[in-house]
Amino acid sequence: MKKNNFDNKNSLITPKELKNKLPISQDIKNNILISRQIITNIINGKDPRILIICGPCSIHNFDEAIEYGNLLKNLSLKLKKNIFLVMRVYFEKPRTIIGWKGLINDPYMDHTFDINKGLYLARKLLIKLATKNILLATEILDLNVFNYINDLLSWVAIGARTVESQIHREIVSLINIPAGFKNNTNGDINTAINAIQASAVEHHFISLDQNGKSYIVNTTGNKNCHIILRGGKKPNYYKHNIIKCEKTLLKIGLKSKIMIDCSHGNSNKDYKKQILVIKSIISQIKEGNVSIIGIMIESYINNGNQILDIKNNKKLKYGVSITDGCLDFKSTETVLLQINSELDLILKMRFLKKKNIY
Repeated sequence: MKKNNFDNKNSLITPKELKNKLPISQDIKNNILISRQIITNIINGKDPRILIICGPCSIHNFDEAIEYGNLLKNLSLKLKKNIFLVMRVYFEKPRTIIGWKGLINDPYMDHTFDINKGLYLARKLLIKLATKNILLATEILDLNVFNYINDLLSWVAIGARTVESQIHREIVSLINIPAGFKNNTNGDINTAINAIQASAVEHHFISLDQNGKSYIVNTTGNKNCHIILRGGKKPNYYKHNIIKCEKTLLKIGLKSKIMIDCSHGNSNKDYKKQILVIKSIISQIKEGNVSIIGIMIESYINNGNQILDIKNNKKLKYGVSITDGCLDFKSTETVLLQINSELDLILKMRFLKKKNIY
C-alpha cells in the first residue's frame, strides 16, 4: 500500500514572490483603502448609498473579464450618486461534488492544473482592473490563495459551504476588509450570524506568512461584517424573511446589516429571476426598510451559461458564463439604472432614519 494519495508534488511560488513580480502602485493602494472605508461606512449606516457586488459567477477568460470590467466602470459613473458598484471577480468555485474549480486551480480548463499560472493570471487581472479604478470583490475559499490577492480587494465574501468553517472565521477576524457571510445552503441564517460574532473577536491560530512560512497569528477582530441572504431550499429575500433576520440580529445585540444575493437559492437558480428579487428589494426600501445595505448580482457580457467540455474548451461561446447563469450586461444596466432612479430621493430620507437607529 502506498504511503500517500498523491502522484507527485510541484513547487509553488510564494505570495511575496508573486507580489514582487506583479506589484501594485501607491495610487492603487490608496484607492483600495478608500473604497474599503466607503464600504465600511455603507455597512454601518454612515453612507446612504447601496453597495452592489456585480459580476460573473466565475472568471474563466482574461480578455472577457477586462471587457466586462470596462462596461461596469462606465456604468458606475452614471450610478455613483446612489450606488457603490464593485465588480465580482471570483477565481475559485466550491463544488457540491466535482467540477471545474476555477481559473486559479485550472486556468487552461484542460485538467493540467497549472496553479502557478492561475495565481499569476488572477493577480495580473486584478491589477489590470484596479489600474482602471475598478473596485474588486471575491470569495475567500482556499486560505492559501487569499494571500496572493488580498491587497487588491475592497470586499470579500465567505460562501454558504464554508460559513461554518472555523479557519475562515479566523481569517476574516484578521483582515481589514469588509466581509459578508452567506447563510448556509439549507437556508439557515444562524450559521452566518454565528460567523459574524466569531469574526468580530480576537483569535490565535496557525497560518502562513507571505514567504509561505508557518507562524502564529494573533488577531483583533473584524467589526465590519454583515449577513448575506442567498436563499436555501427556498428564497429568503421576501419582506417576512428580512424582518425575521432583523429580529434575530437584534436579539443578540447585532445591528441589522443585510445584503441580498439575487442569485442561487433566491432565484431558484434561474438567472432571469434575479430581476424579480431586485424589484422586491426596491419595493421593500420604498416601504421603509433600512436594514438592506447591499445587493449581489450574477451578471456577464451575454446571458445564460454554457457547459464546459474539457476536450473542446476552445469552442466556448464568447462572454457566456461556464458556471451559473448570468444576466447579460444590457439587462444589468437597465435594472441598475432603475435602482438608481427609483431610490434617488428615498435613500436620502432613509439615511436620516438610519442615523437615528445607528
